Amino acid sequence: MSPAPPPPGLDPERLRRHLDRERPGLVAGPLEARLIEGGRSNLTYAVTDGTGRWVVRRPPLGHVLATAHDMRREHRVITALGPSAVPVPGTVLLCEDEEVLGAPFYVMEFVEGTPYRSASQLAPLGPERTRAAVLGLVDTLVDLHAVDPAEAGLADFGRPEGFLDRQLRRWGKQLAASRGRELPGVEELHAALGRALPGSPAPAVVHGDYRLDNALVGDDDRIRAVLDWEMSTLGDPLTDLGLLVMYSTPLDLPGSPISTTATAAGHPAAAELAERYAARSGRDVSALSWYTAFAWFKLAVILEGIHYRYTLGQTVGAGFDRIGELVPVFIEHGLTTLQEG
Repeated sequence: MSPAPPPPGLDPERLRRHLDRERPGLVAGPLEARLIEGGRSNLTYAVTDGTGRWVVRRPPLGHVLATAHDMRREHRVITALGPSAVPVPGTVLLCEDEEVLGAPFYVMEFVEGTPYRSASQLAPLGPERTRAAVLGLVDTLVDLHAVDPAEAGLADFGRPEGFLDRQLRRWGKQLAASRGRELPGVEELHAALGRALPGSPAPAVVHGDYRLDNALVGDDDRIRAVLDWEMSTLGDPLTDLGLLVMYSTPLDLPGSPISTTATAAGHPAAAELAERYAARSGRDVSALSWYTAFAWFKLAVILEGIHYRYTLGQTVGAGFDRIGELVPVFIEHGLTTLQEG
């Protein structure tokens, strides 16, 4: 039986020649690669020589903005966090020579674990194990935000000053550039967020897209690795918590292409996650409603962008026809969260 053809974007023979040059003895035989499904932006591949296993990350195929798919940044933050309490894969190498695979890429160690993406996927664990995994995700976030950026060599990893204001302006511009219809309440939500901008705590390393399916959970229900660091920076740590709280809010969206783990039996309520974070980190989370409302706004903008591309015929695959229905739901949740606190 002949081996499967290599996936687009990764030539195993060229990768092996590069690894043999840069890390002699690491690879023991011909490499096989497969694309790991589920990534939303950068491409992720599992690679093996039959004995060892590694993971390769590279930007999407085609022309992309270098700043949005910066392999050096991802590699840098994962490497910097390696000695910390934050579980991340060990890094093997960074290659910025586009002659090798057609784009910059990096290689990291393979970590065993499951990225739980839906309540149905969590169901076999049962309530107690599901609860343990989600609480472990909160504890890992506390560990991440406890990392001293300077000590980790990340003092210049971002611009914390004015972080929230820039984020709000950035996503407002993104909305203006990717909408082709009226969205009742979205300007009201954006303006209300601007009027109520909280003062940020001391800056921390921020993941930027922190949720359960961006982590690998081991058979012992512990967080084995946090993945997908493409949006990481130095900024307001409560943006990570607000996003996690948003993703932990159950939504009744029958037939939705957006999966959620929040409805799984045993999944802690969003309020308990916030309380656990506050107790373990010592941070004041009294303004959390703003951060959660901002997360609803941000996701509404992202979904509207997907819907806009769908209306232009620029998306491929199932489920895109339903995305547009979700945007008003996210806007309404943002407004309600901000008003009710």
